[in-house]
Amino acid sequence: MNSDSPTGSDNNRRAQPESFRARALAASLTVKDLDKSLAWYRDVVGFTVSRTHEREGRVIAISLKAGSTELLIGRDDGAKGWDRVKGEGISLQFSTTQNIDDLAKRITDRGGVLESGPMDMPWGGRVFRLKDPDGFKLVISSVRDGT
Repeated sequence: MNSDSPTGSDNNRRAQPESFRARALAASLTVKDLDKSLAWYRDVVGFTVSRTHEREGRVIAISLKAGSTELLIGRDDGAKGWDRVKGEGISLQFSTTQNIDDLAKRITDRGGVLESGPMDMPWGGRVFRLKDPDGFKLVISSVRDGT
């Protein structure tokens, strides 16, 4: 057995220092109108509220869940200016085994507006895109069962 490797094989040895290995990712978005954003994420897209965060009796943020993903929406305090652009250069991708066309229809039936799709992608998935009330971009993507 190789003394440097816990498994006894040089092929299974991890590089040192060990690389970053996260287990989950949760996003936090600062929104202009917390009530409007909550209604959109909950009533249009289908997130559920997992917790509200208060300070001095005022709701300042809301934790949302969709399956195993988490999203925090927080009230903008205006400290960086009310007219600043939000969501530039980033999109949040949510993968699901649910039927993409059914999800897109449910969202549009509830007043949501799709930016594109649903459409098949060259890598085999099916996606649609939309923006939240603050302009944050979301991509809803299918995954194959077991992947």
